[in-house]
Amino acid sequence: MANILCFHLCFFVLYMFLCQTPIEAYNRGFSVQLIHKNSPNSPFYKSHVNHSPYQVPTKSFASNVPFTRVTSNNGDYLMKLTIGTPPVDIYGLVDTGSDLVWAQCTPCKGCYMQKSPMFEPLRSKTYSAIPCFSEQCDSLFGHSCSPQKLCSYSYSYGDGSVTHGELARETVTFSSTNGELVVGEIIFGCGHSNSGTFNENDMGIIGMGGGPLSLVSQIGTLYGSRRFSQCLVPFHTDPHISGTISFGEDSDVSGEGVVTTPLVSEEGQTPYLVTLEGISVGDTFVPFSSSEALSKGNMMIDSGTPATYLPQEFYDRLVEEMKVQSSLIPIEDDPDLGTQLCYRSETNLDGPILTAHFERADVQLMPIQTFIPPKEGIFCFAMAGTDDGDHIFGNFAQANILIGFDLDRKTVSFKPTDCTNQ
Repeated sequence: MANILCFHLCFFVLYMFLCQTPIEAYNRGFSVQLIHKNSPNSPFYKSHVNHSPYQVPTKSFASNVPFTRVTSNNGDYLMKLTIGTPPVDIYGLVDTGSDLVWAQCTPCKGCYMQKSPMFEPLRSKTYSAIPCFSEQCDSLFGHSCSPQKLCSYSYSYGDGSVTHGELARETVTFSSTNGELVVGEIIFGCGHSNSGTFNENDMGIIGMGGGPLSLVSQIGTLYGSRRFSQCLVPFHTDPHISGTISFGEDSDVSGEGVVTTPLVSEEGQTPYLVTLEGISVGDTFVPFSSSEALSKGNMMIDSGTPATYLPQEFYDRLVEEMKVQSSLIPIEDDPDLGTQLCYRSETNLDGPILTAHFERADVQLMPIQTFIPPKEGIFCFAMAGTDDGDHIFGNFAQANILIGFDLDRKTVSFKPTDCTNQ
C-alpha cells in the first residue's frame, strides 16, 4: 500500500509539474537576443556581401497602422521565434511601429520568394485558427470572415506591401538567455498571400507596438504588466555581438542615469509617440520648432527605422550648428553620399556630442550613435530631414541605450548602457 501511495503521489507531483504553464518558471521575466541582419549569427548572413549598415531606406508607412516601416536592409534587428509542434524557427524583423506578428505560411499563392522553409500550419498539432466572431478578430483592423467563418486579415502598408492571411493561435518558444522557454499560445498572422518590398530573407515581422495583438501586449497578459526593454548594439561594432530585448521584471530600467519621458500615445495606439523639445550641439540648444509652438507627441521611437527623421527646417538648423562646431570639412564631391553631412575620418568622430531633449528627459548621444560609416574612411550624420510630417527617432540613435517601454504607466525610460556587454 505504501508503495502504491508513493507511486500515486510521485505521479501527481510529476503531473502537476508538467501541467504548469511553462512561463511560471520564468515569472520574473526573460531576455532574448536581438541579432543584426548583417551579423554572422543571422541565418541570412552572406560573407561575400558588403554589410555596410548605412543603407537608409525610403520610409514607407502602413495604410492601416500609422508609421509602420517594412523595407528591409542591414539596419534591421531580428528576433528568433519558434512556433508550432513540431517547432519551426522564424526570424522576424522587430518593429515597434506595428502590432501584428506574422509569418509566411503554406499554401502561399502570390507570395514573395522566401529562402528558408515556410511555416506549414497543417503539420502543426498546436495550430488553431481564430473564429471571425471573436474578440481577437475584432481587435485587428482590416479583418473579415472567410467562407469557413474564420478570421481573415489584410494588413497593408503605404508603400504597397501587404500581407493577407488567417489569424491563428499557436505555441511559441523563445531561445532566452536562460535556455529554451515555451511561453504558450500567442495570436499571429499566418500569411498566405504576401507581396511588396520584402526580400527572400524576410520571414515575417514581429510587431512590438502598443496595440492589443502586439507581442508585448500578448506577453504582458502572462506577466500582469505590458512592458519591455531593448538594448541595441551599435552597427559598426563586432557583428558577432547581439543586443537584447527583455520582458516582465527583467525589463526593468532603473539606477543611476535613468531619465523618463511620458508617452503621448493613447491606450491601444500602435506607435510610441514622445515629445522632443530640441537637440543641443555641445552647449548650444537648437529648438525643435523655430516658433514657440511645440506639438506634443512630435516624435516616434521606432526600432524598425535605422535613421532619425526630423522636420527639414529643424534638421537644416541642426546641421548648420554642427558644421560650426566641427573642425572637419564636409564632403561635397561624392555623388554616392547625396546631401548628407559626411566627413573623412579613419575612426568615428570625436564630436560634437548631441543631447536630445525629450520632455523631462535629456538623452546624450555620442558620435557612435549619430555618425555611421557608409564606406571606409567616411562617416555620415545618421539623421535626415523630411517634409512629410513623419518624424522618427531611429535605431541608430537608440544604440547603446537601455530603453524601457511601459505601456501601463505610459512612459519611456532611457539609461546610457554599453549594450555590447549585456
